[in-house]
Amino acid sequence: MRPIAERLDEIPGIGALAAQVIIAEVGLDMTRFPTADHLVSWAKLSPRTIQSGDKNTSGKIGKGNPHLKGVLGQAAAVAARTDTFLGERFRRIVKRRGKLRALVAVARSLLVVIWHLLADPTATSTTWDRTTTSADWTPAERYAPTSGNWKPSGSTSP
Repeated sequence: MRPIAERLDEIPGIGALAAQVIIAEVGLDMTRFPTADHLVSWAKLSPRTIQSGDKNTSGKIGKGNPHLKGVLGQAAAVAARTDTFLGERFRRIVKRRGKLRALVAVARSLLVVIWHLLADPTATSTTWDRTTTSADWTPAERYAPTSGNWKPSGSTSP
């Protein structure tokens, strides 16, 4: 458990104690959660979708595991102050949605990173620690499709 706790400790906002609590609450076997979205849903960090006709609204996130949500909330508050993609995400969302919803969004992002680190032993937290901001990206990079064979227009690389 120690090497995994050290890997989680590398994520901005998560310390040694938080890593131990997360491992204790979630466990090490990520085969229970086929995707990161399954883990997020299990932890009740994804808001309900309330649909009526063609109107969609977001509902509450649910109670979930209070120990896990408490630790993720504290980690999200710490990560929001960093100069990483988590901090940028917080600052971008807080402008239009408010502080508490932005913290929940960052906590959800943290849980997705945790799932990837626990599900793939070769993944590193530096894969998720993007220090460039979206303002540094060109429009072609910002809106690029996620398929691997897409190239921006005017690209001459093979």
